[in-house]
Amino acid sequence: MVQKRLLCISPDDLLAVDLLRAEMPDWQIRTVRSVDEARTELRQDAYLVGLLMHVIGSRPQLEVELFLREHSQVQWVGVFRSEAIAAAGWRDLVADYLCDYHTLPLDSRRLVHTLGHVHGHALLRGPRPRPASVPSSLIGSCHAMLRLRSQVERVAKVDAPVLIWGESGSGKELTAQAIHRQSLRSTGPMVPINCGAIAPNLIHSELFGYERGAFTGAARHKVGLIESANGGTLFLDEIGDLPKDLQANLLRFVQDKTIIRLGSTRPIPVDVRVISASHVNLQQAVARGDFREDLYYRLSVLPVSVPSLRERRDDLVELAEHFFQLHCADKSPRLKGFSSKALAAIAAHDWPGNVRELINRVRRALVMADGKWIEPDDLDLVPPSPPIEAVLDDARCSSERLAIRDCLDRTGQNVSRAARHLGVSRTTMYRLLAKHGMRP
Repeated sequence: MVQKRLLCISPDDLLAVDLLRAEMPDWQIRTVRSVDEARTELRQDAYLVGLLMHVIGSRPQLEVELFLREHSQVQWVGVFRSEAIAAAGWRDLVADYLCDYHTLPLDSRRLVHTLGHVHGHALLRGPRPRPASVPSSLIGSCHAMLRLRSQVERVAKVDAPVLIWGESGSGKELTAQAIHRQSLRSTGPMVPINCGAIAPNLIHSELFGYERGAFTGAARHKVGLIESANGGTLFLDEIGDLPKDLQANLLRFVQDKTIIRLGSTRPIPVDVRVISASHVNLQQAVARGDFREDLYYRLSVLPVSVPSLRERRDDLVELAEHFFQLHCADKSPRLKGFSSKALAAIAAHDWPGNVRELINRVRRALVMADGKWIEPDDLDLVPPSPPIEAVLDDARCSSERLAIRDCLDRTGQNVSRAARHLGVSRTTMYRLLAKHGMRP
């Protein structure tokens, strides 16, 4: 059985809270005195239901609205004086953010009933909310993500080069960031370089830097991106897009941990940990002759594979809810979350664009949704067809209803005769009539 838990914000009326405790013995009630304390509590733990005791109308409206917008995943109930919503702004806030409210004098029994109803409805919405603070940016609890987090933890402890493989949009850079954060170099810089986004004629000078006078326009020396990562981590994204002629220079750096700026002959030692990533299978690129084999083996000492979103079906709802909360500042205050049809459509979609596509669709829906819940159309997804079992059940139910109606018509609405024709008892016949909402 799910433990009923309530977060109560009560600046002054602790007597009413004690009364609630007495009438709600099966609830775990956590009381705080301000929205700031409530923020701290919600960062540490998750609550389905929250109660605002005398907060509406007694605190600055902007402060309360900002708090409720940040924590719209909680189902809020308000208790306040009736005159507190005399102002239009407070009335709008109550309508937009509270799922129910009570005015004084307090009817504690009715309030207990409301809180129980709200808690039950919140359970139907599923999944249960997660704490606001997530220790890892690699969200998910499916087997593939547990394996990835385990790999990240192991490779972070050593300083050898890491090669991350994964489809475009699957989270390779997030994985590299997680490795850096858990490594001994976490206090140093992490410098990301997209090898496919730099113009070919600029890659050498951008990576290795240059000396003054190295080429026309080089009025002063410039530190390259590799050198700027000294003491930290260098992340070479889409390493498979690096031109073949620069792969030899990169190999020398990976082997010797030194660079030579353009226009110089002096080697400069650089202390960095190299993490590379590619959506291209580098072994196949080596076989085609598009990537140096010696560089591949230097970079792939510790290979890490990031699963596609198709391999993470169990994480889809959790990820969608996470991005909903992450970008909730873009949504209408009336928008509460995803409808059951939207969640079914998310689960049925193939996600060729992986997590990047999911973020894109959720952010679009936050802006485009008109109702209280995000629907499949807001995500630009097609609702899944009902399962064949449901279709067959509907067909059987329809056929059964037609047979009963036809038999009653032929027997002059005589229930006993219709039951005999159908080969069922009179009691079963009445049960079938009640099931289909029919009268003889």
